[in-house]
Amino acid sequence: MIRRTFLTHALGVGGLALLPGWLRAASMEHDMAAMGDMAGMDHSLHALPTLAAADALPRGAALRELPKLANRSKLPGEFKGELIAAPTQVELLAGQPTSFWAYNGSLPGPLIEVREGDRVQIRFINRLSQPSTIHWHGLPVPPEQDGNPHDPVPPGGERTYSFNLPKGCAGTYWYHPHPHGHTAEQVFRGLAGAFIVRAADDPLAHISERHLLLSDLKLNADGSIPDNDGNDWMNGREGQFVLINGQHQPQIQLQGPERWRIWNACSARYLKLNLGGHSFSLIGTDGGLIEQAQTLTEILLAPAERIEIIVQPSAQGGQVALTAAIYDRNKMGSVAAESVISLAQISLASGQPAKLPARLRSIADLGPTSAQKRVVFSETMRMDNGQHQMDFLVNGKAFDMQRVDLTSKLGEVELWEISNDSHMDHPFHIHGCQFQVIEHELNGVKTPAPYRAWKDTINLRPKEIVRVKMAQPFKGLRMFHCHILEHENQGMMATLEVI
Repeated sequence: MIRRTFLTHALGVGGLALLPGWLRAASMEHDMAAMGDMAGMDHSLHALPTLAAADALPRGAALRELPKLANRSKLPGEFKGELIAAPTQVELLAGQPTSFWAYNGSLPGPLIEVREGDRVQIRFINRLSQPSTIHWHGLPVPPEQDGNPHDPVPPGGERTYSFNLPKGCAGTYWYHPHPHGHTAEQVFRGLAGAFIVRAADDPLAHISERHLLLSDLKLNADGSIPDNDGNDWMNGREGQFVLINGQHQPQIQLQGPERWRIWNACSARYLKLNLGGHSFSLIGTDGGLIEQAQTLTEILLAPAERIEIIVQPSAQGGQVALTAAIYDRNKMGSVAAESVISLAQISLASGQPAKLPARLRSIADLGPTSAQKRVVFSETMRMDNGQHQMDFLVNGKAFDMQRVDLTSKLGEVELWEISNDSHMDHPFHIHGCQFQVIEHELNGVKTPAPYRAWKDTINLRPKEIVRVKMAQPFKGLRMFHCHILEHENQGMMATLEVI
């Protein structure tokens, strides 16, 4: 309580006090420009932007499918496409168009759908006012093709990303920008899209499939998208609207058993998903199918995590709600109380459930480890020149583009101990490879992973330790970081060099 009270007062007017120096300067410059624009105007508080009301967006429309990126190649085993990042306008509020940044004018960006073994070539054109990249989140691609912050595409520039997708990488992935210092803004303004790699021997290919990409939107009453405030930079940005495929609280009509792929593409929001007590079967995580289906009624998705589930009919059909239950991720400062979020209304089909295979796939243990790594997430507060500032750190250091923090050997199986030495939840993500979670440790109690799965993102609660096994498939520089994008922007990221 002392810490939270301190942070509440430290935020001050405009919430600038806790920002790192370079971010604070940029925010103050923005505020000063805004004040200049208001010269000669009424300076009363009501002239400042206010957030749109919770019921301002239309809701209840049928959930639409994600648009697909067209394959421009006619050759078997090859996918060629084009993604253009550019400003676009969408009228969400009547008569008040909102300026987004989007891939190919689509919110979210177009779905890229390929198969294991395919050769993928994506031409990226940057029509933003900022440098950008495309990071292929979770995919096993070489570092030089993975949209690292070291490889920015300048405004007006372009490049082609090329990579092969190996056998065994079928799963649910996504893509988003990764230019250091700009990632958070580019994502909250709309730049993100889904990426699916399909297997030739998928045991569930006969079940109808639905895609749900969840994002949140912070929107002013005048239709503009506000910049981050102090609370956003401290806790991570959460918009007042949570959208599915860009829609607010849509309707979903099941025709029978369905396989859902779900993405948490929010900048910082955790989603504790449930279907009003109606059970579902977890069949896949970030890197594809798990070995055996798990029957659940609720599951927590940290930012950037993905799952696959089977939603079965009920004997009588009926209506259920897809909601996000309250989850306390230990935000700091003066923040609103958590509440249940209504995401969609579901009309269940009546009928018999689909029979699932007893075994979905085999996932071999990575085997004995021959090296170890330790990663510690932490946050600190300091006073510089009379200003309170907050730093988000990895192993006690803020990200430096010129520094290599850890070194691994190509193909060597490593045990990583990831520790959250802070007071809020942080999701850990590493580029370019999947890992196997071995155990969680909290308050001295070790809990083995409940099932074997491939993951690239895992949540850590305050003071929690997670141990994972991984082996790097490519040489070069890899990022690992907190996937609360504001924390990544402010330094909670580090570089691994694979030799």
